[in-house]
Amino acid sequence: MLTRFGRVLAALAIFTLLSLVRPALAQPAPGDPLPSWNDGPRKSAIVAFVHETTDKGSAKFVPPEQRIATFDMDGTLWVEHPMYTQVVYCLDRVKALVKHKPHLKDVEPFKTALSGNHEAIFKLGWHELGKLIEATLSGMSVKDFDLEVAHWLETARHPRFKRPYTELAYQPMLELLRYFRANGFKTYIVTGSGQDFVRVFAEKTYGIPPEQVIGSAGETKYIYAKNGEPVLIKEPKLAINDNNAGKPEAIHLVIGRRPHAAFGNSSGDRQMLEYTGAGAGARLMMLVLHDDAEREYAYGPADGLPNSKVGTFPQSLYDEAQAKGWFVIHMKTDWKRVFPFEK
Repeated sequence: MLTRFGRVLAALAIFTLLSLVRPALAQPAPGDPLPSWNDGPRKSAIVAFVHETTDKGSAKFVPPEQRIATFDMDGTLWVEHPMYTQVVYCLDRVKALVKHKPHLKDVEPFKTALSGNHEAIFKLGWHELGKLIEATLSGMSVKDFDLEVAHWLETARHPRFKRPYTELAYQPMLELLRYFRANGFKTYIVTGSGQDFVRVFAEKTYGIPPEQVIGSAGETKYIYAKNGEPVLIKEPKLAINDNNAGKPEAIHLVIGRRPHAAFGNSSGDRQMLEYTGAGAGARLMMLVLHDDAEREYAYGPADGLPNSKVGTFPQSLYDEAQAKGWFVIHMKTDWKRVFPFEK
């Protein structure tokens, strides 16, 4: 039978052993934060950037409040071919619009949109598509719009992959978003698509809350419904054009800080990456190049790929990336898998 002194010594011994064991149990060896990325310069650059900006002993340490990373969406976080998702939504909404305004069925571009002729629809210019987008994204309350978009996302399917559009987010980018957030970065979507449209699904799909979504935005009007309820009505007037130079302008307007990392995939993202790279300290700029026709799509025309009006990545942007030290992510060789549903 142990004396009191013996029991104390035993307790101290047990405590000492536990104190030695606990750190090993509490701090398991970290796994690969980017398992869907192949080892190479792009993956290494991401890991190095996160390490040097979060290590307090690093000369490139970035305080948590300044850790901002911005991401384009279409073609950067999810599929944008054969047409931008919001444009597909607007084309689908034309039928409902014509029910309320029957005279539009004989007016272009609504007539073409209703024809079902996909070849003719995709030949519509951006001016004509702009008319469709403006007409189908205005005239309703913000609440009703959110409900319509949510319902459409549940029922619509991509023409090639036969899956909901929200299942076509890129697995490597989902991992990257989580990796950044786990290391104290705020992740923002900065997209040419409609801000209200993206806010409906961004949190569930990407883990990005509505207040961290910056997109092209129409004006809203504050009114009172018949029952006295205050509502916001979407107006057919553009307030923010979040593309090209509009991206850094909107970043300044909404965030008020220059990002330390920026990701895009097309000429519409050029100025966002330029603006990010012009800041002091550690910076990471990356562009996704779609060069995998088998698993997704291949288009450029940079690097000899086919030309495209949707998500155009011109050779001049590729050359600028090379000259300025931006990284070009080659989908075909940098990503082990493209989508979450791939085995």
